[in-house]
Amino acid sequence: MILPINIYSDDILRQRAKPLTGVDDAVKGLVASMFESMRNASGLGLAAPQVGHSLRLLVLDLSCIKKYEDEKPMVVINPYILAVMGSSDMEEGCLSVPGVQGDVQRPSAITLKYRDERFEEQVCDFSGMVARVLQHEIDHLNGTLFVDRMEKRGRRKIKNKLESLASGVVDAAYPVFAREVVAISKPS
Repeated sequence: MILPINIYSDDILRQRAKPLTGVDDAVKGLVASMFESMRNASGLGLAAPQVGHSLRLLVLDLSCIKKYEDEKPMVVINPYILAVMGSSDMEEGCLSVPGVQGDVQRPSAITLKYRDERFEEQVCDFSGMVARVLQHEIDHLNGTLFVDRMEKRGRRKIKNKLESLASGVVDAAYPVFAREVVAISKPS
């Protein structure tokens, strides 16, 4: 089931999500809906708070990118970054902040402890785009948006777009949810 994406002004996007204690049928259903919603919106990753669930759960699938076509989709539960290495700047966007992009500096590689879709603990190293998307989605679990990580100069450039989103003007080609927002969807 395709779920609406919560937008910039929604309070759930600013809250620290709650840890999961296991995986049951409801969580499995949510994971399936998150993958479907992410792909419908042409996203690379999606965190549970973005679809209205304050849970430390995220999904990602980079297989639509040529260099990452062999990467398997991932379910990440209760992630914790153990170590970071390097640094890279890259333009980011977000399904919860439609129409806005900006440069964000992040570590280029991470060591991540998390639980997978079977709730089995994993410790893995990630680099490149996988590391970036994981960090972006983990930020969502901590109530942080990519625009919060932009330099002041970059934030000034997008100020009007953010104010428009906050006031209810949303232009997205996928279902959105925000309190007191009139969504303007592009036709498919």
